[in-house]
Amino acid sequence: MKRLLAWLGTILVLCITLFFLFGPRIVDNRMNPVVDRGPYEVPADIQAFHDSLLIVDLHADQTLWDRDVLKRVGYGQVDLPRLQEGGVDIQVFSSVTKSPSGQNYQENKGDTDRITKLVIGQLWPVRTWGSLLERALYQSEKLHHAEARSQDLFIVRTRADLEQFLANRRHEPTLVAGILAIEGMHAMEADLANFDRLYDAGFRMASTTHFFDNALSGSAHGQSGAGLTMLGKEMIDRQVVQGMMIDVAHISPQTLDDILSRTEVPLVFSHGGVQGTCPGPRNLSDEHILAMAERGSVIGIGYWPEVMCGDSISDIVAAMRHIRDLTESVENIALGSDFDGTVQTPFDTAGLALLTEALLTDGFTRDDVRAIMGENALRVFLNTLP
Repeated sequence: MKRLLAWLGTILVLCITLFFLFGPRIVDNRMNPVVDRGPYEVPADIQAFHDSLLIVDLHADQTLWDRDVLKRVGYGQVDLPRLQEGGVDIQVFSSVTKSPSGQNYQENKGDTDRITKLVIGQLWPVRTWGSLLERALYQSEKLHHAEARSQDLFIVRTRADLEQFLANRRHEPTLVAGILAIEGMHAMEADLANFDRLYDAGFRMASTTHFFDNALSGSAHGQSGAGLTMLGKEMIDRQVVQGMMIDVAHISPQTLDDILSRTEVPLVFSHGGVQGTCPGPRNLSDEHILAMAERGSVIGIGYWPEVMCGDSISDIVAAMRHIRDLTESVENIALGSDFDGTVQTPFDTAGLALLTEALLTDGFTRDDVRAIMGENALRVFLNTLP
C-alpha cells in the first residue's frame, strides 16, 4: 500500500508539473491562432514602401500570456522580433484583468472570471490571484522588466518620451515603443486612489469597461445598456486632466454618448469594426463614427472574423474603406489588431506588409496608407499624452 501511494503521489506531482510546464502554452496556442504564419512576401517596391512607414498598432494583449515579449516563439501573434519584422514602430500593450466565463458579444454578467484560472495556471505572483489591480500592475512590471533587458524596447509615458523615441528611431531602426493600456478600469477596483497607482505604473490609455458592466459604466456586452456612473464620470475627467487617452472600445452606446458630451478631446476606439460592413454590438455605428471624426479621434480596425464578418485581409480593408467613404477622409482610420486577444487573425504582426499591399491594391493612395498605418494614431498620441 505504501508503495502504491508513493507511485500515485509521484504520478500526481508529475501531472501537476506537466500542467504548469505545458498547459499555459497549449491554451495560448489554441486561443490565439493565425491563419497564415508566413513567411510573408510582397513585391519588392511595396516592401520598400512599407519599410518607410511609421506604423502604430492600437491594441495587443501580449502581456496576458506567459511568454517573453523579447523572444520570438512559434505561436501567439506578437513579440518584439515579429514587431520588428513587421515594421511596427509603436505598439499599445493592453492589460486584461477580468473576463467572464462563457464570454460572448451579446450579454455577459460580471460575476464570473476566467482570467483567474489563467493567472494561477501561469504561476503569476499570489498577490495577483484575487486582485484586478495587482494583475494590471504585474503586467506593467513585466513590460518594464523587458524594457530593462533590451536595447530595442522603449516605454512611452509622456509626449517628450514619444518625441525622443521618434528622434532615436531615425538612427535605430530596430527600436520599438510600447504604450501601456488597460482594457476595463475595473482594474481600479472602484477606488480613484488606484487610478493614481495605475497612472504612476505607466498606463496611458484606458477604457471604462470590457465585456461586462462595472462600477464605471455599461458595456456593449453587458446587461444594463447604462452609461457612465458618477464614478465613471470622475474617472473620465481625471483621464482628461492627466493625459491618459480614453479608449471607447467595448463600451455601451450610451457610455460613448456620455463621453462625447462630457469631453472635447480626441478619443481612441482601440480595436473593433464598423456596423456598416459588419453589424453587431462590438462595432461602431455610422453616427458614432461621424461624432468621433468631428473631434479628430481614431478608430482602430481589428483583424478578426467576429468584427469583420469575414476572415480575410480584404474584410479589414472594407471596414477602412467604409470609414473613408462615410467621413470623406482617411484621417480617423488606424490599426487595432487585437493580436493575442484570443482571436484568430489572417497574419501575425510580422505580416503587416500584406495589409499595406491590400490597401494599395484597393485604391488607397500612398499618403492614405501612411496616415492609416500610423500617422493618424501618432497625431492623437502627441495631442493627448502628458
